[in-house]
Amino acid sequence: MPIDVVRPLRWEDDALVLLDQTLLPNEERWIRLTDPASVIEAIQSLRVRGAPAIGCAGAYALVLAAGTADDVRLAAPAIAAARPTAVNLAWAVRRALAALDDADPRGSLLAEAHRIRDEDEASCRAIGRHGAALLPSRSRVLTHCNAGSLATAGYGTALGVIYAAVEEGKQVAVFADETRPLLQGARLTAWELQRAGIDVTVQADSAAGLLLGSGQVDAVVVGSDRIAANGDVANKIGTYPLAVLARRHGVPFYVAAPRSTIDPDCPSGEQIPIEQRAASEVIEGFGVNTAPAGTSVHAPAFDVTPAELVDAIVTEVGLVRPVGGEEIARILKIR
Repeated sequence: MPIDVVRPLRWEDDALVLLDQTLLPNEERWIRLTDPASVIEAIQSLRVRGAPAIGCAGAYALVLAAGTADDVRLAAPAIAAARPTAVNLAWAVRRALAALDDADPRGSLLAEAHRIRDEDEASCRAIGRHGAALLPSRSRVLTHCNAGSLATAGYGTALGVIYAAVEEGKQVAVFADETRPLLQGARLTAWELQRAGIDVTVQADSAAGLLLGSGQVDAVVVGSDRIAANGDVANKIGTYPLAVLARRHGVPFYVAAPRSTIDPDCPSGEQIPIEQRAASEVIEGFGVNTAPAGTSVHAPAFDVTPAELVDAIVTEVGLVRPVGGEEIARILKIR
C-alpha cells in the first residue's frame, strides 16, 4: 500500500507555503512567505531544511524576487549563499536562472521551480526503488538526522529507501539517532516515520556503537548535502563516526541522494565548505543553558565521510558502487 508522505512545501496563491520544521513534533504550523528575504530566513533558521528541499525553496525564492529580470539576478547570489554546504541550493538557483525569460520572468521561473519540485519527488521515488533492493526482507536500519519527505519535495532519500521497501512488502524497523544538537532525528524522523506507521526507535547518537556491535542493525542508510567528485560525502555532523563504526562491525553503510547533490567541481571532501552554526544551538536547550556562560563552542553542521567508508551511493539512476571518482563520473553521464 502506498505511504502517504508529507510534502513540506507548496506554491499557493502567489506565495511559498512551508511547514515550519522548527516547531515539530509539538506543532504543525504552515507559514506563508511572499518575499525572498523571508525564504532566506526560513532556510537559515531551518524552518525548511534538507538539501533537496532548500533547493526547491531557493527556486521559489527567485519567483518571489521576480518584479523584473534584473531584480531576479540581483537577488540570486544571496539566495544561493543562504546555506553554504548543501550544493542543491546553488544548483537550483543556477538552473532556474538558466530558464529565466526576460519577457516573462515570473512565469518562466515559476514553471522551472515547479519542474524542480516535481523532478525531485520523482527522483526520490526512484532512489527508493533502487535502495530498497539493498535491504533484506526483514531489515533493521539505522539512520542519522532526517533525510525523509521533510527534507525533500516529498518521499525522501534515506527514508525513501525505507518507504519503498515497506511498500514492496518488506518488514523494516528503524533506529533513528536523535542527531545532536538540534535533534532532527528525534523531532523529525521519528515524527515522520510514526505518521507513516513504520516502527521507529530513537536513541542517543552515542549509543550507535553499542547498537552496531550488538548485531541488531542490517544496514545504515543516510542522506547527503554534498558529494564530491571522488565520492566523499558531506552529511549532518555525526555521520562520519557512524560510518567508521559501521565498517568496524561489518554493517553496510549506504548514502541515498539525487545526482543534483553531486558536485563535480569539488574534487574531494577537503574542498567542501562546512557550515558553522551558532553556539547557542550547542549550549542551550529546553530553555536553559546546558554549559557555563562564556564556554567556547565548536559547532560544525556537517562532517565528511571518506568515499572508502561508503558501500554504495544510491541515486535515481542506480548505484554508485564501488564509490569513487570513476563511478561518480559514470553515473553523472547517464541520461
